Amino acid sequence: MQENVNSAQILAENQKWIPGGIVSLNRKSDPNICFVKGKGSRVQDADGNEYIDYQAGFAASFLGHNDTDVNQAVAETLREEQVLMGAGPTLLEGAFARLFCECVPTAESIQITTTGSEATYHAIRIARAATKRDHVIVMQGGYNGWHNDVACNVISPKEAVGPFQSAGEYPFDGLSAGVPEAHKALVHVVNFNDLASVELMVRQYPVACILLEPILQNIGIVKPQEGYLEGLRALADEHGFLLIFDEVKTGFRHALGGYQSICNIVPDLSTFGKAVANGYPLGVIAGKKKYMDYFVHPDKEERVMIAGTFNAFPLTTAAAIATLEKLADPAVGVYAHVEQLGAMLEKGYNEIFPKLGVPFYVARQGSAFCTYFMDHAPVHYHDILEHHNFELDTRYRKRLIEKGIFNFPSAIKQGSISYAHTIADIEQTLEATESVLKNL
Repeated sequence: MQENVNSAQILAENQKWIPGGIVSLNRKSDPNICFVKGKGSRVQDADGNEYIDYQAGFAASFLGHNDTDVNQAVAETLREEQVLMGAGPTLLEGAFARLFCECVPTAESIQITTTGSEATYHAIRIARAATKRDHVIVMQGGYNGWHNDVACNVISPKEAVGPFQSAGEYPFDGLSAGVPEAHKALVHVVNFNDLASVELMVRQYPVACILLEPILQNIGIVKPQEGYLEGLRALADEHGFLLIFDEVKTGFRHALGGYQSICNIVPDLSTFGKAVANGYPLGVIAGKKKYMDYFVHPDKEERVMIAGTFNAFPLTTAAAIATLEKLADPAVGVYAHVEQLGAMLEKGYNEIFPKLGVPFYVARQGSAFCTYFMDHAPVHYHDILEHHNFELDTRYRKRLIEKGIFNFPSAIKQGSISYAHTIADIEQTLEATESVLKNL
């Protein structure tokens, strides 16, 4: 690897060979920073700067960067010379599946993918096969991957989606060209926490499933209101569509059993990723056996295909087993630790932010947090669109980066505390925040 090059030079050189210079354009940011190494809660860039990290691979590195136990499991797998055969079952995939189902009691069986996007893709396919319907409901402000059914309506401009509707759907605000118009017609976008809109959609269209994050964590932290998830479960049962929880970001970060173990709602299917393997690429489709068994349906016309040479890749699966074992160990106390740090950060913010003299609200679920520049907890995306100060949020994030505190420099992006963070990290973060707010 080239030595003595800075972030700007790395991006310029990459752009010669990669469109945009970055292989996932969601990572592109202003300022452009190339991170070259990380350990625990700290990361370093190519320019020699160190940061306390709250980006964590879009929340994937829940235990912290390069966790020793996870890396040891990967190294041991290498020493054992385990191979990628592409033929037959493996001991690792069976061990991981058993451990996963023990951690998530609502999961009767699972399948393993390489990414969360693949998991949501397969979950929708199962729903369509099981219901013999084609239409899908997704959330305005939710992110469920890159494929045609879900690549839409995350942080949409108001002119693209129009004003808030108390009951109704919003235009398909695509994240990508190349999605057929006929396909867009099968996708119905509604606001989170709006049961009336869901009920309207299922009465108008043959809906196969509703796919949603049980907490919207791609526009900060937007929690379900009382009765909302229960209402979705009831509507799914009444109208015969599948309730799918996308727990790619909420799963394992908030509880060992996923957020569904906190809200006590059993979805038909769930998808997981991010924190499952502490930054190694792995996704999971989990759920009720009667739906998961569509992968092995005896009728070829009913069977849902799942394939992937790198599904349950040995190194990744070893990392996932080590991650879940650590999360499940009460002696390690991962969840108690991150809750303590999250509460400390929230308390500090609530003491510091009034000094800025503008409305604010600190939203938090365990180790995940977001500060909104509005005077109440957001209910849905249009609430944020109407009340949040996006420009102030972006300036605030960029100033924090200058102080060595990194969260993605784009408004309303979630921050993530890891198990590797310390009380000293939180104290330093609060000190930097107070300094930034004095000059903001």
